[in-house]
Amino acid sequence: MINQEIKCVGVVIKPNHKEAWATAGDLAAWLKKRNINLIGKTHGEAEKCGIKTVETEEFQSQSDLIVVLGGDGTMISTARLTGDREVLVLGINYGSLGYLTDFRIEEMFPALEMILAGEYEIDRRVMLDVEHFRADKKLAEGRVLNDVVVNKSALARIIEIEVNLNNLYVNSFRADGLIVATPTGSTAYNLSAGGPILYPSMNAVVLTPICPFTLTNRPIVVPDEDEIEIKLKNDIEDVVLTLDGQIGFPISTEDKVLIRKSATTFNLVQPPNRNYFDVLRNKLKWGR
Repeated sequence: MINQEIKCVGVVIKPNHKEAWATAGDLAAWLKKRNINLIGKTHGEAEKCGIKTVETEEFQSQSDLIVVLGGDGTMISTARLTGDREVLVLGINYGSLGYLTDFRIEEMFPALEMILAGEYEIDRRVMLDVEHFRADKKLAEGRVLNDVVVNKSALARIIEIEVNLNNLYVNSFRADGLIVATPTGSTAYNLSAGGPILYPSMNAVVLTPICPFTLTNRPIVVPDEDEIEIKLKNDIEDVVLTLDGQIGFPISTEDKVLIRKSATTFNLVQPPNRNYFDVLRNKLKWGR
């Protein structure tokens, strides 16, 4: 449990979703009766809904709780908005799958009552910090909840990716790409590429080659405390570093990507008596 009074709630709303915006208005009214502010980074109808529009830094520093009205994509983008604070995140499902947005719409206000009363459980999810270097110059950085992917465009040749773990050489993967996935991301692109499912609380990440040239290049699970270094070894164009499938950067030969466990976790409020294996069976149709 994160022991702090809820004075300000941040809201993240699925873009162009009328029902989600209507719910945001209901949320603003509900919170106002309890003298709790509602802020968001969204514009447009925000002020009409009773949402104060703020910039990213203010959103990160003021939000004691973030309510996500959307699907898994909206939830994943929210991971980049939490900053370095340990903030609660409540997911209300307005998407198609709802793997991470655990609560139904009709459960939102009972869940908020539960949170305000301090009666809730947290599912702490590991995140990864990523840095992209070229000749020791940092070009980009970011944070992911799901995965870091290096892959080629549709017409590019096979790429060679060298991987080191805590400065120890692991392997050079000749493949269409490489996925570095958290336990949360293990059920996303990693699973489609033949990687294993990691239980959410495991202190591990999985490295999964995409369509490897050598069939013995199988996925490998490593401790999440270890620093992962990725280098593109062959001279090839149209290779991209992708963070959570939402942000991309072009990378070149000998570029270096460093991946470390984030000091901050993504703190999902979870429903009472939640069974992770029920989620796998019911939402991902695991074993069916």
